[in-house]
Amino acid sequence: MSRALLIVDVQNDFTEGGALAVAGGDAVASAVSAFLSAHAGEYDVIVASRDWHEPDRDNGGHFADEPDFQSSWPVHCVAGTAGAEYDPLLATDAVTHHVRKGQGIPAYSMFEGTTDDDATVAAVLSERGVLVADVVGLATDHCVRASAMDAIAHGVHVRVLTDLVAGVGAESSERALAELAHAGAELVESTQAFGGAPS
Repeated sequence: MSRALLIVDVQNDFTEGGALAVAGGDAVASAVSAFLSAHAGEYDVIVASRDWHEPDRDNGGHFADEPDFQSSWPVHCVAGTAGAEYDPLLATDAVTHHVRKGQGIPAYSMFEGTTDDDATVAAVLSERGVLVADVVGLATDHCVRASAMDAIAHGVHVRVLTDLVAGVGAESSERALAELAHAGAELVESTQAFGGAPS
């Protein structure tokens, strides 16, 4: 059974000091790195995504001067800027595929992005025969939720590693996790990820 790790948007603009900082973002970056150090070999595919919005435009209404923080946001993760780069606490040496999304358009799920050679995440997982994916990253209530839901929609069994995600809001994150569980995702802590046979 092929397994993937999906690392969602652990970027400078989503961690402490960034344009859309998520509380606990740096801690997630560090914890994901520690998890990779121990378990990268358990995965056949490791995909990391980044928002990569185009400069000098509103990216399909994604950027707004007066954002509603639901469908419009302050400027963030502009292509080529420090804010769009991975958080330096995230070790990316084990990543097999880097995905960029939101190039000129709103995009929440990593499945809306492409790799450096223009492959979709769905194609990467299909080519490698991935049946199970663990999802980590930022933010629980937005891009983690969207990416995990799309993985489920593509027939992949999803586990959200709940201690390796952080959200914008406590209540919205709880709702997102409940929605994912209802859709069939498992919610487990990373310490339980490889405690027994894959489910």
